[in-house]
Amino acid sequence: MNLVEITRALTTLRLSGMAQAVEARLLQAQAEKLAPLDFLSALVNDELTRRSDSFIQRRLKQGAFRDAGKTLDGFDFDFNKKMNRRLVFELATGGFVERREDALFLGPPGTGKSHIAQAIGRAVIQSQGHRVLYREAHHLLEELAESSLEGTRRQKLDALTSAPLLVIDDLGMRKLPATAAEDLLELIMRRYEKASTLITSNRPVEDWGKLLGDNAAVAAMLDRLLHHAHVVQFGPRSWRTKGAMELRSAESAG
Repeated sequence: MNLVEITRALTTLRLSGMAQAVEARLLQAQAEKLAPLDFLSALVNDELTRRSDSFIQRRLKQGAFRDAGKTLDGFDFDFNKKMNRRLVFELATGGFVERREDALFLGPPGTGKSHIAQAIGRAVIQSQGHRVLYREAHHLLEELAESSLEGTRRQKLDALTSAPLLVIDDLGMRKLPATAAEDLLELIMRRYEKASTLITSNRPVEDWGKLLGDNAAVAAMLDRLLHHAHVVQFGPRSWRTKGAMELRSAESAG
């Protein structure tokens, strides 16, 4: 077989990593006088790398992050120096997902909760390969309310329950459906000690009963959510407020 035929055969066998690299590896083998085993090892590693990269990209796409590019490297931890940086980086290792623990990010709007939540979700995918789902709270609860009307509630809950990490972002930012407390309680109960849930909210947990309109359901939910939870307080300074003030100062100076 010539090179073209070998490349075509590798593609047919769905070894596209090898197919893409085989010509370059042959040239390398000739230039460096690689042993056959070293040549084959390099080619196999090319395939494994391509598959790993494709897997991670699929996981990131499945996550449906609002801002998929958010990373811990892109966050200024010095802006709010009192935030527990050590705990944030510990969560990013994915150990809490392995242990089926939960996390709760609390603080005023604009303090970086969504950024860090999505960065941790991304890190868990990249380091552990876990499936992660991201949902804004109001969209999630609207989906559950609609699924009840459409007769697809069980399938929707099964899909949300099966993800090793579910990120529920911005609880308290938008008006919620009347069934929000009941739906969120059921979801947390299903995931309790079986999978990890990370919730961000601009409201203290003491206000969640009023927010969701059902003190009893919220108490039952928090009892489970906080049992194995890592709580990170954000703030008090807001990035968005800082940006707006800098813009006004620049306009005034101009």
